[in-house]
Amino acid sequence: MKTAIITGAGSGIGLASAKALSAMGFAVVGVGRDTGKLAALEAEIGDPAKVATISADVTADDAPAAIVALALERFGRIDALVNNAGVGSPKPVHEAADADFDGMIDIMLRAPFRLIRAVLPEMMAEGPDGSPKGGAIVNVTSTFAHIGGRRGGAYSAAKGGLKSLTEHMACEYGPYGIRSNCVAPGVTMTDMVRHRFEDEMFKRNNVDTTPYPRLAEPEDLGSVIAFLCGPGSEMVNGQSIVVDGGWTATKYLSPRATQSRWVME
Repeated sequence: MKTAIITGAGSGIGLASAKALSAMGFAVVGVGRDTGKLAALEAEIGDPAKVATISADVTADDAPAAIVALALERFGRIDALVNNAGVGSPKPVHEAADADFDGMIDIMLRAPFRLIRAVLPEMMAEGPDGSPKGGAIVNVTSTFAHIGGRRGGAYSAAKGGLKSLTEHMACEYGPYGIRSNCVAPGVTMTDMVRHRFEDEMFKRNNVDTTPYPRLAEPEDLGSVIAFLCGPGSEMVNGQSIVVDGGWTATKYLSPRATQSRWVME
């Protein structure tokens, strides 16, 4: 049974990814900080033989070793890593303190780097046939790793760095059968984002500029992440799949937006 490690697995995109990978036959090692959410993940999967969870701060010095040790102890192998843990509420550069920058970089670039480094020896090791075991690494980035956006600041820097790291990984470790790809969500209806739709400007900036008739749900991202971990994506390496309903790739405006009256102040 193949095994996938997923960070930020207790809710949102991480939870949806865990469920999608479990349905594909993967055992799941779910990483998060909230023990209640991790218990809910275990209940969702419903088979103790297919899930293990660990409450850990992914930025902690000992987190990568502990996560890898649990995966190998419980399931004996690591076939996929999904770096999904993250934080929101970015600030523009002029409003961001050093601590804001350090926190964003720590959880969304340094932590994935260190966890990747920890799983590589297992993925690069020889399998029964003498060739490297290989595996799949999926890093969850953002549309703001591809385009500029207001209030990006350290968030955009972290996600852009993660995209570049992924492209390096694809080149360096592709010969070992390790595929490295990004999934870049647009605005996705997670608990972390949903409350922001109380802000009419945030709502219009995203709904009125998305050509598809709805915004993404966590399951939309989970299915793409599962695809990138599975056999159907064997020749996909070094790519970023943007899941945003066309928001990044088009200059769409809804009929409401195009018919609104522009009032000069």
